[in-house]
Amino acid sequence: MSEEMAGGCQCGRVRYRVLVDNDEAYLCHCRMCQRATGGVSIAFKNFPRSAVSWEREPDRYASSAIAQRGFCAQCGTPLTYEAHGHPYMDLTVGSFDDPWRFKPVEHSGCESWHRDWLDTGHLPAERTNENPSMVKRWMDATGKLPE
Repeated sequence: MSEEMAGGCQCGRVRYRVLVDNDEAYLCHCRMCQRATGGVSIAFKNFPRSAVSWEREPDRYASSAIAQRGFCAQCGTPLTYEAHGHPYMDLTVGSFDDPWRFKPVEHSGCESWHRDWLDTGHLPAERTNENPSMVKRWMDATGKLPE
């Protein structure tokens, strides 16, 4: 079933809306994505460009000879991957207001795959509200824990 979803950057300056008709997303591990995000991979959801409406357009950086990336110049949030001349674009899963709907169905750019960073279910886990020093920093700064 199709559902309109919204998303945007961390500071709220750049916002978008898009009609989502499936839960399929993917992880990209290529070096360009690693460098653009500072992470070992990035989760993307692919859409026709025409399906995405921007309340405010993202800033864009020509990250290679074949693509540009949308981001917020104020807070730095990565938002898009846009191949030149291609009718589809990718939105970052983490930039959706409610990203929980999406499920990874494939990997891309596996030549740079850091497998140890993907299968981490065996590692100890701690919630933010269980970390006393983190709780103190948030409470001192804002009086509440982040969402």
